[in-house]
Amino acid sequence: MSRAILIIGGGIAGLCAAIALRHAGMQVKVYEKSSGPMPVGAGILIAPNALQALQPYGISGEMIRRGYPGDGFRLLSDRGRDLTRMAIPSDYGSQYSIHRKDLHDLLLTALPSDTVEWGKSFSSLEQNENGVRAAFCDGSQAEGDLLVAADGIYSGVRSQLFPGEPYRYAGYTCWRGVVPADGLDGLTPHFIETWGTKGRFGIVPLPDRRVYWYALINARQSDPRLADYSAADLHRLFQDYHAPIPDLLLRTGTADMIQRDIVDMAPMKCFYSDRVVFVGDAAHAITPNMGQGACQAMEDVRVLSDCLLASPDHREAFALYQARRQKRIRQISAQSRKIGRVAQSESVLFTQFRNRLMKHVPARLSRRQADQLYRFQT
Repeated sequence: MSRAILIIGGGIAGLCAAIALRHAGMQVKVYEKSSGPMPVGAGILIAPNALQALQPYGISGEMIRRGYPGDGFRLLSDRGRDLTRMAIPSDYGSQYSIHRKDLHDLLLTALPSDTVEWGKSFSSLEQNENGVRAAFCDGSQAEGDLLVAADGIYSGVRSQLFPGEPYRYAGYTCWRGVVPADGLDGLTPHFIETWGTKGRFGIVPLPDRRVYWYALINARQSDPRLADYSAADLHRLFQDYHAPIPDLLLRTGTADMIQRDIVDMAPMKCFYSDRVVFVGDAAHAITPNMGQGACQAMEDVRVLSDCLLASPDHREAFALYQARRQKRIRQISAQSRKIGRVAQSESVLFTQFRNRLMKHVPARLSRRQADQLYRFQT
């Protein structure tokens, strides 16, 4: 049975939902508040579980072709000493880094050119036994059988249907940037994250001789002082960290940095409301400590598509989708928050103890954690 489905949000979750649902024979239309394809952003990671989830739709291969492969993360101290490896077992393949804009363009290319309507800021919705109607701030409306809310952590759809689902500040803020890799002394082909008492710093190679970096420090929420930080300010903070961290910041222009407080939300108790279903950050925004935010959105849309194919009753399909996703999301969300608390410690004594402990993590424990994370289950 073909259904007409409205998708609110044209980011990664919304575009992946459109691709998956079109593959299942649905009629889809995406409504995005931006006036056009988003040119901003930094790097993003696509893990093996996400590639497995998207495999039926013919886009996993293109992500692999256009991405930069990595076998996990190497965790280092601020002096550059090895702490541990968060390795991806070889039988799962690689994870791939890609610029967010490149990923967005890749997903748009996989859809008919008229799939997305731009400049459509969501205003309100109505639903009844016959369908759902969405209204937009420009006065226009759209009708369909079902609606997929993929409009992020600050979801307007969720605010209308579930106003008691707040987001949470994680206690730290993040800067991101992308710079050329040529001539950068100390750069390796590995994905690296450095843990020190002044903050965390990540280095991720990208295709086309670029490097994606990110820096996280503990801070008050919405601190205006940090909103005005320059690249020089960050360099002063991280100048004693190992190479090539100081040089990365020296070659970054302040206008090229993106700063955001890190927030998440407890996974929704119910992922749907009658004809409306939530995916990605709109349902379960996750801190970035495991690189699984976008990946879990990709898992969401695969499972949702499979459930809608399996049942002609949308209520039954949505209930099955929730049953298959909720436990996994809760586990990953909780684990990611814990990792953030441990990684962001400013205590010298705790950091010394943590670093010694990390060097002795049993291989079997690492393998079990990798199996749990990187194996997609329908």
